[in-house]
Amino acid sequence: MYYLGIDLGGTNITAGLVKKDGKILAKRSTPTMNGRQAEDILDDMADLCNKLIEENDLTLKDVKSLGIGMPGLLDKKKGILVYANNLNFDGINVVKEMKKRIDLPVYIENDANCAAIGENTCGAAFGSKNVIYVTLGTGVGAGIILDGKVFDGAFGGGGEAGHMVIVADGEMCTCGRKGCWEAYASANALRREGRIGAAKYPTSKIYQMVDGDIRLIDAKTVFDAADEGDEVAKEIVHRYQIYVAIGLVNLVNIFQPEAVVIGGGICARGSKLTDPIIDILNTRVYGGKLKTKIAIATLGNDAGIVGAAMLGKK
Repeated sequence: MYYLGIDLGGTNITAGLVKKDGKILAKRSTPTMNGRQAEDILDDMADLCNKLIEENDLTLKDVKSLGIGMPGLLDKKKGILVYANNLNFDGINVVKEMKKRIDLPVYIENDANCAAIGENTCGAAFGSKNVIYVTLGTGVGAGIILDGKVFDGAFGGGGEAGHMVIVADGEMCTCGRKGCWEAYASANALRREGRIGAAKYPTSKIYQMVDGDIRLIDAKTVFDAADEGDEVAKEIVHRYQIYVAIGLVNLVNIFQPEAVVIGGGICARGSKLTDPIIDILNTRVYGGKLKTKIAIATLGNDAGIVGAAMLGKK
């Protein structure tokens, strides 16, 4: 028996045919082309699933369910995507609409929660019952699993850790508040600080790496310059790691999880990212000693697909 999982993002729609152990048999992707009507995107999602079934010589009878991970606030009981700032899906009953297109049980879940489920199923947090997955990307997202179950809060929007304030009256966040963790720990935040630093210190390596065109600076540029010994970049990276650690300390103190798994493109840094963060956690976590495992996500971009597929596994 197989499961279908879809990761619906603002840039790409990726579907995977997943075995019961969480291993991906095959996957397909197509651009989301953000701004299109929901009906067109739903058609593409169904088309990806049907092609995966056909290309692997299967029928719908070989597939138990379809799970969909998507950004935003969901009403999972009704199957509705209530609000998503990057998709024209507000108020759309995704479950009902997908069942019109593909005759399978359909489940929906927040994309960060799906990634948490994926890493918990066969990734870096395998076997743990209390897990927090944090993704450091364009924004900062989190999926929280407590006692083996996804934490949604009372109204379906629990786990928005990126929007806890860590700096009073700090940088403006895309959510409209100031000082959110996302405004300091995201890849966009690191890019912003890199550009500010390069503009202020034109003799720095970070400035030279882009030949003075600071618009080209991204998170990787900052890390690369720091690796080459640039003092400006090293200071920016150090401050960034402190901000990441502050948010993680808050989460660890509140939830005391067995594992915190960090995902997102910045995780390509591996232990260069996590080791300094763990050192900071060991000095700031309540009780003075970190017991929670801090790990880099092992499934990469596949975590959301696996987690979505596993929504129908009972």
